[in-house]
Amino acid sequence: MQSVSAGICAALTVGCAIPIQQEIELGNQYAAQLAQELPLIDDPEIQRAIDEVMAPILEHTIRPQLDWTVRVVNSSVVNAFAVPGGHLYVNRGLIDAANHYDELAGVMGHEMAHVDLRHSAKQIGTANATQTGLGIAFVLLGREPSGVEGAAVGVAAGAAFAKFSRDDERESDRAAVGYLTKAGINPEGIARMFETLGSLRQSNPGALEQFFSSHPMPADRVEEVRQTIRNTPGAFELTETGITDHPAFERLTTLLGRMPPPPEPQR
Repeated sequence: MQSVSAGICAALTVGCAIPIQQEIELGNQYAAQLAQELPLIDDPEIQRAIDEVMAPILEHTIRPQLDWTVRVVNSSVVNAFAVPGGHLYVNRGLIDAANHYDELAGVMGHEMAHVDLRHSAKQIGTANATQTGLGIAFVLLGREPSGVEGAAVGVAAGAAFAKFSRDDERESDRAAVGYLTKAGINPEGIARMFETLGSLRQSNPGALEQFFSSHPMPADRVEEVRQTIRNTPGAFELTETGITDHPAFERLTTLLGRMPPPPEPQR
């Protein structure tokens, strides 16, 4: 298997998404690196709960051939992100910010869509390696890295976490509405979660730094989501009748609440 750096360098010569097999190989390498650097929670009950949270949404992926995984990160920073090839991550801070299952499902559906739609794979294929070095460092460290730390994390790997464009975000929002609708989950949870994140950003900007650094949040985004709900067959009806809460979400929040608070991010 070629190295991450070699894979990125090869991809830089192509003005489109990298090949699917290369995407999967790079994603697995990123995930292995993150497993070494992130404070992932290895509790079997918590893992079972987050798997159950995601199961109804993952049933509707357009890429069932991927070996999808989802991990909880022991961090108070409000964030969720995806790695190419089917690796999803959610911080405790974001789970704590969600008031209901449909809100967490909406954010995770959005992250799943970035993988389904190959947004990161396309970014890697067109990235300028000199501009992508800080992305993964933000994920790993929860703050702006020093020069030494940034070099240690590696410039090439940062391409996987480059800032998504507004078009990518809009496309992922639409896909998330579709996933939740097919799963019978209230898609209004997506809009409510974005409203919650917007409010948190005003009261505690630092807590949302990672999320908004990679996910632009224009003022009309919530209304765009609600317009998508109105235009998606079956979605609007679910705002009244769809699943809003789920036993796995309640169990997940209870289990996390029993853990010691996560360490404060370094600044």
